[in-house]
Amino acid sequence: MIGNAVAGLFGAIAAAPTTLSVDYLVVAGGGGGCAGGGGAGGMRTGSAFSLTGSVTVTIGAGGGGTGAGSVQGSNGVNSVFSSITSDGGGGGGANLSGGATNQNGVAGGSGGGGGYISPSTTGTGGAGTSGQGNAGGSGLFGGGGGGKGAVGYPATGGGGIADLSTGPFPGGDGGGGNGGGDAASYIGTNGTANTGGGGGGRTGNGGSGIVIISYDNTSPDLTVGAGLTYTRTTPTGKKVYSFTAGTGTVSI
Repeated sequence: MIGNAVAGLFGAIAAAPTTLSVDYLVVAGGGGGCAGGGGAGGMRTGSAFSLTGSVTVTIGAGGGGTGAGSVQGSNGVNSVFSSITSDGGGGGGANLSGGATNQNGVAGGSGGGGGYISPSTTGTGGAGTSGQGNAGGSGLFGGGGGGKGAVGYPATGGGGIADLSTGPFPGGDGGGGNGGGDAASYIGTNGTANTGGGGGGRTGNGGSGIVIISYDNTSPDLTVGAGLTYTRTTPTGKKVYSFTAGTGTVSI
């Protein structure tokens, strides 16, 4: 009787899930640009997160930019680590041919920059998600997308504006694409991959996001599902997993 009870106790202990205390960085895909620059993907960081069992990791793609003046840039895709979700960056606002609504930047992790309306009126930048990013800028020739570090323009991480006369304008420090302009030679550039940078105004695509997990190197390796692309590094005292594409499970 006692032997069975002891065996049952040890069985329960052996079956208890292992928990890791991890630090994380979760960056969503950046928004695509139009007349306004795309907003940077939302960014969330944290420490001492209890990773237990198996969780889902998803890397958000960047939103598509557009050269069509009447169509806003597309929002970036959310990135996910377990219960932590970062919102995709907002698309940039369209120009005056898009109608009153489309001239505004789209809300997102950081908001897209406002588009061009008229010499006396500006499109409004989209709102950013609290704790993840900032609003996009409003601009006479298209505002810059917002970023984690600042409201557009300039916007750390957001795409540059698409000035209709001079251009180009630089993207933010965190991987935002440079702005273009109305002339054929002023094409906005893409946000940098795995930074969540917003696409530059006029056709720039947003950069994809990234998820990074770090923990003490004395703990076991993670088991990573086949759907994820990642690298594993071991700086002093740490194991660091950088997930750069796909979706799948991560378990301990």
